[in-house]
This record gives sequence, structure tokens and C-alpha cells, in this order.
Amino acid sequence: MSLNNSLYQAIMRHYDQIQAEDRRDQQIRIREIYDKIPEYGRIESDIVAACASAARQRALGTAGNVSSDSQALISSLREHTETLQSRQKELLREYGFPEDYADMRYQCPLCQDTGWHDGQKCRCFQAAVSAELAIHSNLGVLLEEENFSTFNLDYYPVEKDKKLGISPRRNMEDILDRCREFIRHFDDQPSNLFIYGKTGVGKTFLTHCIAKELLDQSKTVLYLTSFELIEIFETHTFGSPETSEDLSENALFDALMDCDALIIDDLGTEMTNTFTISQLFLCINERQLRKKSTIISTNLSLEEIQDIYSERIFARIISYYDILLLVGDDIRIRKALS
Repeated sequence: MSLNNSLYQAIMRHYDQIQAEDRRDQQIRIREIYDKIPEYGRIESDIVAACASAARQRALGTAGNVSSDSQALISSLREHTETLQSRQKELLREYGFPEDYADMRYQCPLCQDTGWHDGQKCRCFQAAVSAELAIHSNLGVLLEEENFSTFNLDYYPVEKDKKLGISPRRNMEDILDRCREFIRHFDDQPSNLFIYGKTGVGKTFLTHCIAKELLDQSKTVLYLTSFELIEIFETHTFGSPETSEDLSENALFDALMDCDALIIDDLGTEMTNTFTISQLFLCINERQLRKKSTIISTNLSLEEIQDIYSERIFARIISYYDILLLVGDDIRIRKALS
């Protein structure tokens, strides 16, 4: 899953739209001020004239060779402008407006709705990446159908599992409670989830439930299959001709490392080799260091994780992840018959 030109352009159009909305809203507020405070508009005209005069004086002199008279005039105009601006603020207060009512108001003050801050991609850019990927993967539509409100425990038998001594129904009730607890304490106690069990017991549905709740809380969520995860690793390391040069090959990788929640679905279905294993460890370890939550679902047992993905990855999972085992048989047959 690469963030190709079409996705990048969609994100840039998103920022263009936000900036247009910012300017439109500012103009609406300014017109409101002019209607209610005519003096404010007259002062604004005086400020524009003073700034134009100062600009002309600077243009008359060459760099480092502005006459003392021009310097004095520029200084006087600057003081005059500051006095006029102070009077505007007084007028706003007198009429019950905030002092900054005429200023531009950004949805993201950090980057001023550009997506970039101090030469780096802003946090809101990562949120935009997450949202755009959800749209293009149809995840948004899927989450409307698969979430906690549509989760049906009736598909899980009440008969106890002979080996574990607990019924699939009771097991899933406990797991749902733990997932809700994970979401409830997402901000104050960041943690990770490792969800495993047989094929068809509801692991992917459960990750959709978690994703929906976090997205509804305006968290940045990146939902990837293990295949898509490996594709990001490969593109970041080796490059891709389809990747936008403007965005660079690091954008999606950065989002992968820094999003609030990374959900890796169906770990173990991808091709594994020393490269993918080392990159997976890098991802898991780096996100742990950044205190970012990761949710992994897989058909593999913990023993198989240890055998396939190395002792280091296994150690991170058992040390830093809440382990959730879903018991029972494939419920898809029950769903099909219901």
C-alpha cells in the first residue's frame, strides 16, 4: 500500500479546501465587524495607507543605504500603525468581540493548515493520511457495519471448551470488556493488544470494532493487513516508481511509526524472511519507545510467533501486549445459516 500520487493529491486538496474555508470564515467575521463598527474599517484603511507609505520609503533607499530622514519616517509610520491597531482592539472589546476576532483562525494552529511544521509533516497530516487510506480501502464503509454496536454474541456457543474450561460466549464477553477497557484508558494508559485464535472466530471483526471507536475519538488509526505492512517496509527501504516525489517515500512510513494506533491484521499470511522480520521488530520496538499503541491479530499461536518471527519479537509481545485468545470454532458457518 503506497501513498501514490492520487492519494497525495487528495490530501493536498483536503488542505486547500481547509485553507479556503479559513479565509472564507475570516472574511465573514471581518464583514460582521465592519457592519457593526464602521470606525474599525476606517482605521483599517489608514493602516493600509501607512504600510504602503513605509514600503515606498524602503523602496527609495538601497540595502544598507536608507537616509536618516527615511529611517525616521518609517519608524514614525510603524508607531502610527501600532497605535491604530491598538485602537482596533479597543473597539473590538467595546463591542463585545474578542481582540483576535478578525485574525485568521486555523483548524490546526501548529501548521496553520498547511500540513507542515518546522519542515516536518504535522500531526494533522498523519491524521489526513489515515483518513484518506481508510476512504480508499473502503474501511470507513466497513466500520459502519462491523463495530461494537453490531457485534452479536449469539454466534458464540455457551458450551464450555473442554481444554480451556470456558465457553466461547464467556470468553468473548471477557475479551470485549478488555477491549473496551483498552479504549477507555487509551490516552492515560497506552497499551497494546495481541489478538489470536483460529480462523473465523472474529479477530478481524474485533479489530474493526476497536478502529471504529478510536476513529470516532479523532485518533489517528492506520489499519493494515500484514501484506500492506510489508509493502510499506519495502517501499521505504527500496523505493517505488509509483511513489510521489513530493510526498517522498518516508511519509507513509512516518505515519506507520507515529499514528496513535497501528492495527496489523492477519499477521503470518505475508511472506517472511530476514528483512521482513527485522522491519517488523523495528516497527514494534519503535512504537513501544514512542508509547504508541499497536494491535496485532493473527491465526498463529504464541509458539508459532516465537518460531517464525524470532525471540526478540516474541519477547516484546509477551512483555508489552495484552494477550487475547479467542476460543471456539469458525462462526462464519453460523452466520451463513442465520
